[in-house]
Amino acid sequence: MTSSRLRATLRSRLTVALRERDRAAAATLRSAIAALDNAEAVPTGDGRGPVTSAHVAGAAIGVGAAEADRLLLTDGDEREIVGDEIRGLIEAERLYAVAGEAVRASEAGRAAALLDDVLAGLDGTSPT
Repeated sequence: MTSSRLRATLRSRLTVALRERDRAAAATLRSAIAALDNAEAVPTGDGRGPVTSAHVAGAAIGVGAAEADRLLLTDGDEREIVGDEIRGLIEAERLYAVAGEAVRASEAGRAAALLDDVLAGLDGTSPT
């Protein structure tokens, strides 16, 4: 896991949201952090699995045998991932509104605005 200004800001805002018991903001921030973490995951299925144990199904032999270095994301990659989250939330807001789900549309809109505010606070720009 890498540390960047964006991640630090997301984690800082998460701490505040948790302290203030703002469940919606905490869920939004956790989701964005998870999206970044997931983007760093190493793809599976490369055909080079670890040596496995004959005694325990699926167990790798040796300390760290199943570990792999995570992918490194640039600041631009991270911003794009959070931007994708924002665009997804905006689309959800639209779809909820079309379906007559005003409360859910409002929640999605607030979540998108929160993440947009995080990005805008970094340097005054936003991908949306």
